[in-house]
Amino acid sequence: MGRQWLQAKREVANLRKGQVVGKLVKEMMVAAKLGGADVEGNPRLAAAVEKARKASVTRDVIERAIKKGAGIGADKLTLEHVVFEGYAPHKVPLIIEVLTDNNNRTAPEIRVIFKDAGQLGAPGSNKFLFDHVGLVEAHHADLSLDLEGAAIEAGAQNVEPLAHAENDDIPEDRLGARFFTERADLHAVSQWLGSNGWTIVTSELGYVAKNFPKLSDEQRAEVGEFLQSLEDHDDVHRVWAALK
Repeated sequence: MGRQWLQAKREVANLRKGQVVGKLVKEMMVAAKLGGADVEGNPRLAAAVEKARKASVTRDVIERAIKKGAGIGADKLTLEHVVFEGYAPHKVPLIIEVLTDNNNRTAPEIRVIFKDAGQLGAPGSNKFLFDHVGLVEAHHADLSLDLEGAAIEAGAQNVEPLAHAENDDIPEDRLGARFFTERADLHAVSQWLGSNGWTIVTSELGYVAKNFPKLSDEQRAEVGEFLQSLEDHDDVHRVWAALK
């Protein structure tokens, strides 16, 4: 029985690794499509490539993803970006970003996940509960650095500390921060940070909730399980929820 359990555990681990790699490949393709194939000049792509390398994605796979996203060569990127809105258990509003090559397949599958949780959200029902902003997550070697000063110089609208426990891409011995920008300023802020000693781990447009429902520990766990069921779907790229 022990051997069987070990084999099952390995199969689950391999499945999750495959899902992670698939999402990273999609992120690199989208980043290259939006900002070009030059890694040094595309902060979002640079962050995605670094994550792919940490996940042991081969160089050939990385190069193919970038070329496909940028439209270099025979392959062209055919992924469609679709946004779903709804509510997790306990009326926690969320926005789901999907990258899919077949929305006729993906949309019903996402609806089934909502239906199974008893929380079917109506399209267009909750975007007003979020701010659509630029988000840059980065870390710096100087632990004494003034975050607000860095945000002002970079041209960001706001900044908050970011610890390793919140994002494991932030090393424990580095100063982590999440910078909030106007959507049009995302690239410029990322470029400034990258040129001033910051290592970018995320650079993307995202959704930040304006308010957060109060939840008990049990309710929070239920919401977490539902969000994980969404994250596990191969085509789900990002889940933004009003959950601290």
